[in-house]
Amino acid sequence: MTDNGEHTGVDRARRLAALHGAERMLSASPFKERLGERLTRLAAEAADAYDLARWPDVYGDGVVAELERRVAELLGAEAAAFFPTGTMAQQVALRCWAGRTGGNAVAMHPLSHLEMHERRAYAQLSGLRAVHTTQEPRPPTAAEVRELEEPFGTLALELPLRDPGFLLPTWEELCEVVEAARERDAVVHFDGARLWECTEHFGVGLPELAGLADSVYVSFYKSLGGISGAALAGPASLIEEAAAWRHRYGGQLFQQWPAALAALAGLDRELPRLPSYVAHAKVVARALEEAFRAAGVPWFRVHPEVPHTHQFQVWLPYPAGLLEEAGVRFAEETGTWVFNRWSAAPVPGMSFTEVTVGASALGWTPADVRDAVGAVLERAAGLRG
Repeated sequence: MTDNGEHTGVDRARRLAALHGAERMLSASPFKERLGERLTRLAAEAADAYDLARWPDVYGDGVVAELERRVAELLGAEAAAFFPTGTMAQQVALRCWAGRTGGNAVAMHPLSHLEMHERRAYAQLSGLRAVHTTQEPRPPTAAEVRELEEPFGTLALELPLRDPGFLLPTWEELCEVVEAARERDAVVHFDGARLWECTEHFGVGLPELAGLADSVYVSFYKSLGGISGAALAGPASLIEEAAAWRHRYGGQLFQQWPAALAALAGLDRELPRLPSYVAHAKVVARALEEAFRAAGVPWFRVHPEVPHTHQFQVWLPYPAGLLEEAGVRFAEETGTWVFNRWSAAPVPGMSFTEVTVGASALGWTPADVRDAVGAVLERAAGLRG
């Protein structure tokens, strides 16, 4: 707490202790389990996902090769390569395409993961440069792609576009954007870290969605509850080249069986559940709006109002530290966890958080959401007073 009484945040150890002790969770978090608990769960789930009597992998064979095969099959791709990080997978994909197209310009959104969360590695490591598709906080349109003033070799599309609110175009809009890129003689790469949960919004299966692009990157921990890791999928010749660059980038690890096992278990456990998470996210979003109105919050935003996936943003007119303190106190007192970390918004006094609706939230009714959120806001008002 500062000298003027403003709460600056909650100590990490205290926050994790409150999260670990929570018996009910609205917004899912990957940090609820301690190491021993995570290892125990991995051992139990992995036994159903892979034959544990087989030997650990060595430089990408065994369980890693099985994961690659399964991902390629799920996405309808010729081949797939496992990468230790999504950032590495993205950079390798863009580098390979630049060599094949002869163009070092990549069309991308200025709020994409490539720009916001990878330290502009595409420029620093591969000498590529960005051409921004639009300055609007939404996915680009086909007209914007067609009207870009300079040529580009690759169009990189993040599905969903996380930073502006996990936003997706319609299926028709996405097809039109891809076609616009083809008209510009460009290839299309999907940053599909969260591609798994997009099919409900588009109304198509994974092979049809992934088949729109020339290459697709997917994550194993953002939606599937894995430990780490990603895959790049596409034509066999591209994946063979990508594997060579993976080695050069330091991604040819001696053993990766824990991450690979967790990914296979996540595909078995979470992939079939994602449609139910996406559907329930709409219920939770409506209930949150009702809770904020009932509490008399002067201004708030649930964005998008109807979530496109099982994740969305919440904006409130309170400092982030105050909201975190109120939420942790509520969890400590009641064993109910509502929101994860809050971040300060560009406007002073405003904060936002990302809500992830997972298995832990499926049992929450709208009344449960309204009651819990109302109680957190009561504590926030008390702290502010």
